[in-house]
Amino acid sequence: MNKVAVFRKEHFNAAHRLYNPAWDDQKNDSVFGLCNNPHFHGHNYELVVRITGEPDPATGYVIDTKQLSGLIKKEVLSRFDHKNLNLDTAEFAHLNPTAENIAIVIYGLLRPHLDTKLDLLVRLYETERNFVEYPV
Repeated sequence: MNKVAVFRKEHFNAAHRLYNPAWDDQKNDSVFGLCNNPHFHGHNYELVVRITGEPDPATGYVIDTKQLSGLIKKEVLSRFDHKNLNLDTAEFAHLNPTAENIAIVIYGLLRPHLDTKLDLLVRLYETERNFVEYPV
């Protein structure tokens, strides 16, 4: 088996607020700090999508990166870029838009469009120093 990992990096900007409606303001402030700003705050997210599989004997591709880029633009960037995740997206209407949850949602948006023989990993950078991966 000659598995190869193919990576595609994309970028999007989005605002959010981390907040649990079941908690009072004091608890939300103590848990989420500045990320609980009621007027929201933004991030310049870096998204890295890793596809792992065996190259196709006819093309030599694990996946056509042009196809992968188009998929990410259609399923992720068009939904989240320059949006308020809490207010403008169905995915986060009732789900706290933490980096962890955003990565899980992105995985769920991409996975159905990929061949089942390919492995998918989503890495999301919220800042240069803070990032998450799903699945692990």
